[in-house]
Amino acid sequence: MSLDRRSLLRGAVAGGGLFSLQGFLPAWAQTGSPGLRAHYPTLTGASIDLTVGQSPFTVNGRTATATTINGQLPAPLLRLREGQNVRLAVSNQLDEETSIHWHGILLPFQMDGVPGISFPGIKPRETFVYEFPVRQSGTYWYHSHSGLQEALGHYGPIVIDPAGVDPVGYDREHVLVLSDWSFMHPHEILAKLKKSPGYFNRHRTTLAGLLDGSDGMSLADRRMWGAMRMDPRDVLDVNGTTYTYLINGHGPQENWTGLFRPGERVRLRIINASAMSIFNVRIPGLAMTVVNADGENVRPVETDEFQISVAETYDVIVRPTEDRAYTIVSEAIDRSGMGRATLAPRLGMTAEVPPLREVPTLTMKDMGMGDMDMGGMGGMEGMGAAPMAGMDHGTMPGMDHGAAAPAGGAMSGMEHGSMGAMNMRDPANATPNMAVGVGVQTISPMPANRLGERPQGLEKVDHRVLVYTDLVSLTPNKDRRAPSRSMEIHLTGNMERFMWGFDGRKFSELVEPIRFERNERVRVTLVNDTMMAHPIHLHGHFFELVTGGPDGHQPLKHTVNVAPGGKLSFDLTADNPGDWAFHCHLLMHMHAGMFNVVTIRPMEGAGS
Repeated sequence: MSLDRRSLLRGAVAGGGLFSLQGFLPAWAQTGSPGLRAHYPTLTGASIDLTVGQSPFTVNGRTATATTINGQLPAPLLRLREGQNVRLAVSNQLDEETSIHWHGILLPFQMDGVPGISFPGIKPRETFVYEFPVRQSGTYWYHSHSGLQEALGHYGPIVIDPAGVDPVGYDREHVLVLSDWSFMHPHEILAKLKKSPGYFNRHRTTLAGLLDGSDGMSLADRRMWGAMRMDPRDVLDVNGTTYTYLINGHGPQENWTGLFRPGERVRLRIINASAMSIFNVRIPGLAMTVVNADGENVRPVETDEFQISVAETYDVIVRPTEDRAYTIVSEAIDRSGMGRATLAPRLGMTAEVPPLREVPTLTMKDMGMGDMDMGGMGGMEGMGAAPMAGMDHGTMPGMDHGAAAPAGGAMSGMEHGSMGAMNMRDPANATPNMAVGVGVQTISPMPANRLGERPQGLEKVDHRVLVYTDLVSLTPNKDRRAPSRSMEIHLTGNMERFMWGFDGRKFSELVEPIRFERNERVRVTLVNDTMMAHPIHLHGHFFELVTGGPDGHQPLKHTVNVAPGGKLSFDLTADNPGDWAFHCHLLMHMHAGMFNVVTIRPMEGAGS
């Protein structure tokens, strides 16, 4: 039996409404695990109704109340088509305000769905109608931008079919929504992080690990990290100690299953809809060809594993030729747990689930200190650093968590005789508009461009790993102008106090918006002064990631993961006027201050 999937979608749903693929496809084409909501609903057409409410959600035998759309977690798949106009009526049945942001979608800013920035929000028992033309194709998603509702299940996938021929050939597709779920309320999680940022970290270095070498750190390394009151295993703020990692709303034991026929080209549309989790994705025994990133087509590149940060999307093609099952693994980057699903020719089949791998340990590069290692820093004493004997927190102006460091101050008293010449909180390393106060724990002295490096925890695996410099736009970039100006934005934080911001300021401090003239071309450099990765998202735009790849074919992204101690640049054409959110997509980081507004003026037909 041969079915044209797009013709089926177009013909079966004239006028819109609820459309379930399960009811139309033959048994071999159906997806889902028996007894686990096998019917994944799809909504399509010009007019779609969505209701935000609360529903029971069960995973691993436990049930709680989730914030859902149309009673589903994840929310229904929205299947749209490039060139159509869409009307999305969102009704709020909660007792609090809600919203929907259409992540990665190019639309008028009044339809972007960020309360207080682009619209007033949706009050309880009210309905808001989003209307906009669909100007693009690819894999995207939607989620709440109100409170911490996203962590409670308020998210879902979007697939937009191209108006013309899809350059990606495939026989079958599956949408995989990766996410995290905790039975602890997100407000309680945030409160615990505020009191003790390492509350969920069960991977701390130990005396036994030092003695048997399993921690991979020398005594000198341990002494330096301890002196700085920083944890080299603080990779994810919230992890598998409280999270269950889901794939399409299913826990690892529930084994969501997607079907294939051997020899088919299967397109996996993978979306990281997590609140706080960065994943490493692989399918043991099956190569993946990346064909799309953040909804934009890229030149095909074959790999065995890739890292997907929060809010990113990747489309991959796999071609299983054997009549066997394959395990899809989404492993948290701190190795505290994994999501697990299965690709198989028939329901009920399983494949071996690999064990969790070694916990990664932060390095000097993650501190923004280049390629130096702690054990080899003693030779820097000739740079003018004082011997580091008798170090305590009071003698470390560069690492003091309270008052700002004096200009040019050295880390006097810090052991290893190494870091005095590179004060980790020296305002000399900051930009002119950067506030160096209690919210800035460190400033990277030697931030490195890490786009070509293997991501955190994948440096030593013995197979191919995708890096950002592998991504090359399939079509030429539309704007080939050189940037007319440049700006630098520092990603800052105080991990002990769980404070996060841009350029040392939290959004609640009434920071000035980031201003662009309409249609101007700007090179933006992001510098990560913290030892945690930050997925940075700009609403309403795509930017060209400066990777050094083929001229005019830089990859387009709406979200980019900035590595610890790293820096990167992107070129932005500010062609969508209005007020747009710009923030870290780690939900708790955004709510703790790493958020700002990008303002693009003039508006059409206006003088300001």
